[in-house]
Amino acid sequence: MERIYQLYKALTGHELQGIVPLAGAGSNRRYFRVSAIDAQTSTLDSQPSTLIAVIGTNQEENEAFIFWSRYFKERDLSVPAVLAVSEDKMVYLQEDCGDLSLYAFLAQHRQVDGSLDVEALDALKATIRELPRFQFSTLSPQLSVLNSQSVFSHSFPQQEMDRTSVMFDLNYFKYCFLKLKGVEFNEFNLQQDFERLADDLLEEQGDTFLYRDFQSRNVMLKGGKPYFIDFQGGRRGPIYYDVASFLWQSSAKYSDEVRELLINEYLTALNAHLSTLNPQPSALNSQSFTQRLHLFVLFRIMQVLGAYGYRGLWEKKAYFANSIPLAIQNLKKELSLGTCEPYPYLKAVVQSLIDLNAQEEEERQAEAEKKAKVATYLQNDNTYLDKGMQSPLVVNVFSFSFKKGIPADESGNGGGYVFDCRSTHNPGRYDEYKPLTGLDQPVIDFLEADGEILTFLDCVYRLVDFHVARFQERGFTHLQISFGCTGGRHRSVYCAQHVAEHIYEKYGVEVHICHREQGITSQLTPLCSKL
Repeated sequence: MERIYQLYKALTGHELQGIVPLAGAGSNRRYFRVSAIDAQTSTLDSQPSTLIAVIGTNQEENEAFIFWSRYFKERDLSVPAVLAVSEDKMVYLQEDCGDLSLYAFLAQHRQVDGSLDVEALDALKATIRELPRFQFSTLSPQLSVLNSQSVFSHSFPQQEMDRTSVMFDLNYFKYCFLKLKGVEFNEFNLQQDFERLADDLLEEQGDTFLYRDFQSRNVMLKGGKPYFIDFQGGRRGPIYYDVASFLWQSSAKYSDEVRELLINEYLTALNAHLSTLNPQPSALNSQSFTQRLHLFVLFRIMQVLGAYGYRGLWEKKAYFANSIPLAIQNLKKELSLGTCEPYPYLKAVVQSLIDLNAQEEEERQAEAEKKAKVATYLQNDNTYLDKGMQSPLVVNVFSFSFKKGIPADESGNGGGYVFDCRSTHNPGRYDEYKPLTGLDQPVIDFLEADGEILTFLDCVYRLVDFHVARFQERGFTHLQISFGCTGGRHRSVYCAQHVAEHIYEKYGVEVHICHREQGITSQLTPLCSKL
């Protein structure tokens, strides 16, 4: 941390006063928003009011980001400027691009039916129009072929998407997803199709830049303009990969119509950009581009499933495990389009995976129906009446802000639980989550990503399960469970909603939910009470 203070003073001439840690991503790099004075009231001479400090764990990775940032800045691309770097290249200060990611912006502008509004589509168009400028920046007129090749010597961890990297990703899918999922396959036959797929993916090679992680979480919106981050893994590679990565991001849930719209937007921007290059590459038409694009979509889905398998099935992180069905739906669509036809054994394995997923979905539905039957039985059972009890158990679940006090127990029974959620990571510290609640998917993803909230709830479930079961046995009629956090908006809402649904699904009792500070109430009614 001391190096951040020293670097900041050397750059700005001011003593660093404010330093706030930011949410981490998939790497071990640590990010901090830093300032010398209150960014809400003042600015620092000619310097921005806030900067982002980065502490990396790999010098080569840091050097790659610093090089590409400066390279893209020279070509007037919207990336955060690197303003100061420590001597050992392990700490650097960069421009602050704000807290609003394109991913969060799209969540805010998604309609009730799941479609995106005009503002969201405009943001997507503006983003994908910039992609060709990144991809062909290494072919700008002032660069010779030799210079273009030397640019990629700064790439990390490798200079190009080659056969080794393709086979690594395909085997990642094989061992970290198929094996963990229990899909049976002949390893030799599958390897042969992987070899053919690798040949096809690498058939067209050029000196274009492959961003590698071009997706909505790595685009920040500042003043309505997209800024691009996390390009340190960029390398030489085909242009199709980034389009596939962006448009088939599982959690983004783009419709086929939106994908088609954005592919055309990309091709228009691409061909306009190609016309400025000397020599001018041939323009691409929609049909030939889309046909080859789907090969990379297939590859990207398998690559993503490998990551989901490792993080979700092996490390048991709920966000990644819950993302698996979305990716398999995308894989099912590619199968229907014939993308797997040149690879017959891979096609058979993919079909087996889809069948297994369908079977698991049927089992989940059967389990839900079983729980509903149990709920009906509990509600109709005469045990309570035989013991002279008046009514089955009703559970009241609250979320609240500690600043406004703990909810009163209106039943008059007292007791129950009050849980403090403030030990877990707070989404409310970040601007992109402030307008959302614990019911919104971006907040849910944020809370589940590091697993803290899941560990917390595991303990809560054990306590609550014991209590609910015993209250049912003894014929008690009321139980109150309350979850508090700082503002009663994110963590407490998430916990209250999940615990309420857990109790309802497991025990079939009536559950009343009140997110007090949000003014949201709902009721989960046992099936028999609805008949």
